[in-house]
Amino acid sequence: MLGAIIGDIVGSRFEFGAAPQKDFKLFTDECSYTDDTICTVAIADAVLNHRGYKESLLDWGGRYPDPMGAYGSMFYEWLHADDPQPMNSFGNGSAMRVSPIGWLFNEWEEVIAEAKKSAEVSHNHPEGIKGAQCIAEVICWLKNMRYSKQDLEIKLSKFYGYELPPMRDILKIGAQGHFDGTCQETVPMALRCFMDANDFEEAVRLAVLCDGDTDTKACITGSVAEAYYEVPDWMVEKAFSYLPDDILAILEQFYDAIQADIRK
Repeated sequence: MLGAIIGDIVGSRFEFGAAPQKDFKLFTDECSYTDDTICTVAIADAVLNHRGYKESLLDWGGRYPDPMGAYGSMFYEWLHADDPQPMNSFGNGSAMRVSPIGWLFNEWEEVIAEAKKSAEVSHNHPEGIKGAQCIAEVICWLKNMRYSKQDLEIKLSKFYGYELPPMRDILKIGAQGHFDGTCQETVPMALRCFMDANDFEEAVRLAVLCDGDTDTKACITGSVAEAYYEVPDWMVEKAFSYLPDDILAILEQFYDAIQADIRK
């Protein structure tokens, strides 16, 4: 979960700003958490405190109505509707917020079922649900079974039909100004960034350098990379410095739950 938040913060200043350059500084005064962090925390809160996913997303969206970069237009309408209903969306928001489910459930059947529930309150298109299920299950696979990257890529193709594009193709379309906003695009791109990286920091950097939806791509990449690589302490401490107290409280509760599960 913290991997997702770090990716979000690092990518935040490039989503609608200047294109990232090689060796860019990870954390600056221009960085902030965005809707990606808020929605991720909402999903964690729902699981940890036995709330409905819809209830929690509406609550956290109400607490933070104007995050950096704003909410996507469809999701903004959903947050402000009198009676929010699923939007048949396949936007990448379902995949960027799902990482807590991959950590807080251990059986893959539960992971798949809960990822679907978390997505379909707003993103009930099959591709929106698939994107969420894929990222949650990848996290579960990596933390519980320690699959190799080669085995993981085979499973992604077999079970989800995702063929991961080469990094050169992702960089090319990013340089051309393409903005990836769907699960069909962002999920395979983010997974390629993870596959090609040698550590957590490199994974996040690659995702941001691909340009486009930088915060969400880095959020998804970071969420997966956290399950495979150690997150440097200095990055954790720096990310904490951007976050308000209620988000920090959910993070503390989340990692307490993870540690309690490990000690069982």
